[in-house]
Amino acid sequence: MTIREYKNQIIKTISSSASPQLDAEILLCHFLNYNKTQLLMNQNQELSDATKTKIDDAVARRATGLPIAYITGHKEFYGYDFIVTPDVLIPKPDTEILVERAVDVILSMMDARGENLLTVCDMCTGSGCIAVAVAKTLLEDERVPAEQLPKFTLADISEPALDIARRNVAALLGDRPDSTLILSRFNFVRTNLFDAISEAIKYDVILSNPPYIPHTMVDELLQDGRSEPRLALDGDITIDGDRATNDRGEPADDGLAIIRNLIPQAAAHLAPRGSIIMETGEYNAEATAEFAEAAGFNTEIHRDLEGQLRVVEIY
Repeated sequence: MTIREYKNQIIKTISSSASPQLDAEILLCHFLNYNKTQLLMNQNQELSDATKTKIDDAVARRATGLPIAYITGHKEFYGYDFIVTPDVLIPKPDTEILVERAVDVILSMMDARGENLLTVCDMCTGSGCIAVAVAKTLLEDERVPAEQLPKFTLADISEPALDIARRNVAALLGDRPDSTLILSRFNFVRTNLFDAISEAIKYDVILSNPPYIPHTMVDELLQDGRSEPRLALDGDITIDGDRATNDRGEPADDGLAIIRNLIPQAAAHLAPRGSIIMETGEYNAEATAEFAEAAGFNTEIHRDLEGQLRVVEIY
């Protein structure tokens, strides 16, 4: 069977996917070690039985709803190739808005504060995609010498997630001539929000993509077999691991339980003139901003690529 014939067969098998043709091309490129141009140039190539068996297994898993990124172990985010496993959320394009804003804020702070190294915390770091994308973007800016790269703390409640974050830092920042210096700027902390971080430690910038999806929406998302960790999605689970309740004692379903705890904890660890930049849902961004304003902060909400309220900046 040729690559072209097999691609058509894959498309039929995973026709329920939102993007069967793209999925088929990604799987073929991954297992054949081709880029898209090479795939097109070799579409009349015959597939070996061994290769086809490997791809058959991947196609079967994709047909169950398992995301492509979990099958290939990789996902592009902000132009960089990240390692992903079912232990972490798959990086989403909307989160790139948070990275863009974080880079702008950090560059402005660097201009204002001279040679003093800034400190950045990426709370609920997951794969580490936010912190790593911010760091790589800063290092690609000619205004930022490696010696001025901020110190990054990547924090998460999940040790398996932190392992993936460590791998991404090493893979994406460890191949530079100055990698020893760069890697020394990264610290990893297993913690339930800020519980394991000393009250004396303050950060100039706190970044976070916390669990913020309402409980019933998580149920719907996970029904399609996407297999992302509920712990990283469900915003209605308290920091003690229980289902949150509303003012009437009913199970909460607004995705704000973690955020209600995160904002005051982050505020306590924020350096003077610091900023908190947090991803939220379009359905609870305004409520998040109201929590922050009630605590005495100013806020600004940034929209995502589809024009939805997405990133809340708190300062």
